[in-house]
Amino acid sequence: MQTTDYEKTQLIDLRGLVKNYRTGGGDVPVLRNIDLAIGSGEFVSVMGPSGSGKSTLINMITGIDRPTGGEVLVDGHAVHAMSEDELARWRGRSIGVIFQFFQLIPTLTILENVVLPMDFCGRVPGRERQNRASRLLERVGIPEQADKLPGALSGGQQQRAAIARALANDPPLLVGDEPTGNLDRRTAAEMFGLFESLRGEGKTILIVTHDPELSRRTRRVIHLLDGCIEKDHSNVAQRAA
Repeated sequence: MQTTDYEKTQLIDLRGLVKNYRTGGGDVPVLRNIDLAIGSGEFVSVMGPSGSGKSTLINMITGIDRPTGGEVLVDGHAVHAMSEDELARWRGRSIGVIFQFFQLIPTLTILENVVLPMDFCGRVPGRERQNRASRLLERVGIPEQADKLPGALSGGQQQRAAIARALANDPPLLVGDEPTGNLDRRTAAEMFGLFESLRGEGKTILIVTHDPELSRRTRRVIHLLDGCIEKDHSNVAQRAA
């Protein structure tokens, strides 16, 4: 089958996506027939009240959870159809996930935390991994923290380390579920500045946030309500930038 120009430009393509959770009282719908396309190089924020389906949407895209129905296509791969082993390999190559609470391994140094995804994926030759990790820590502004344990770093420094780790295997897509939710406003704004610069280098970035001020710094905002896309709009100022 020939690939269309549209398909070539879409990094994320959700088609009729449905997610229900089974409870003792029956199925509870969380996502309802979501159609969504996100192009390569976009910086997109997802907003909505608690329970609107934001985290579930992210989990569908990253393959952490499975849809009840519909299709999840990311970078040309049918995520919904992969086995668990295929998902693990694909995720290591294709997606960098950034968590609200950093999820750094406390017994490893910051440098070792960044090297770890390269060890799992095997995409970067062994002799190059430490040098690449050092360059990534320099890229996110904390090269002097390389030999420290995570507990010795501030929250903002830990999140910078987590971003370096997410970049370890040079994935085309970075995904964050409230990655600034555990940071003060100034540090959160600095993190978004880093995301903006990464988008400028060609990364596609998808971020869940509750903060309207931060969402205005993205080029596109998707609002969820009751498992549906209530609004999907571009930020005019960012689009013109």
